[in-house]
Amino acid sequence: MTGTDGPPEVAPGDDGPDDGPPSVLPTGDAVGALVVVGTPIGNLGDLSPRAVAALADADVIYAEDTRHSRKLLSHAGISGVPLRSLHEHNEADRVDEVVAAVTAGRTVALVSDAGMPGVSDPGARVVAAVGAAGLCVTVVPGPSAVLAALVSSGLATDRFCFEGFLPRSGRDRTARLALLASEPRTSVLFEAPGRVAATLADLAATCGADRQVAVARELTKFHEEVWRGTLEDAGAWAADGVRGEVVLVLEGAPEPEETEVAESVLAAEVTAALRAGARTRGAVDEVAARHGVPRRRVYELALRLREAAGAGQDEE
Repeated sequence: MTGTDGPPEVAPGDDGPDDGPPSVLPTGDAVGALVVVGTPIGNLGDLSPRAVAALADADVIYAEDTRHSRKLLSHAGISGVPLRSLHEHNEADRVDEVVAAVTAGRTVALVSDAGMPGVSDPGARVVAAVGAAGLCVTVVPGPSAVLAALVSSGLATDRFCFEGFLPRSGRDRTARLALLASEPRTSVLFEAPGRVAATLADLAATCGADRQVAVARELTKFHEEVWRGTLEDAGAWAADGVRGEVVLVLEGAPEPEETEVAESVLAAEVTAALRAGARTRGAVDEVAARHGVPRRRVYELALRLREAAGAGQDEE
């Protein structure tokens, strides 16, 4: 998937030719590093000066799709840096190669087609391996479809989680949908354009038709659009198809309503427990647990009852 921080829909090895393996000869006292570089999610104008410098200064660039990255390098005026492919189908085979290059003092840049490598994109294995080897890993932040969609959604941003792509079918999909239904934080999901309507329908069935959602498509591009409303209305909106790269931002589940229990009921039960010989701590714990109310509420009530009865200072 392009246009988000997600993987492109390409066949295994369906990218341009590599420029040859990087030299792994030691380079004296030079210190190698893996530089993870965020790249634009659609608008090439979002490529930062620091990202350009990091790519230009690299000894070798590992790219999700070398054809795509050659265009990016050409736009930035960068030439002469070898390109090697690193995608979901060969990442495991490239790990030792990258570690060896960094160990030898090389600066290795890592890019995906869009956004940040490792976020629903190849790169996480390589970063983990280089870090585990005690070598330097540094990041050049860049555009993020996750944050762009979240901020533009109008939903809560103080607490959120990233769910990536949902499983397409089966028990795994059902389980993930159930988790989303009860997740109190705002959730951000990626989805392929052709599956948006079906996913919105599944979310409505699981989370409730009135749950709010934002559907962000073509972020940072000319046809950028953010649709906001309920899951039910979103399904109708998407029924005729959605074009472009899509990010879904789902409102968090409402906090469960606390069962309101009359204070007179709590007072009567605390009083009965105390008269039966229970200590204050035990009476409070028992009544709070029975009604599912905060312990502090019952404890403060017990203190007032003891004071009213002239019982003196509580033993807790």
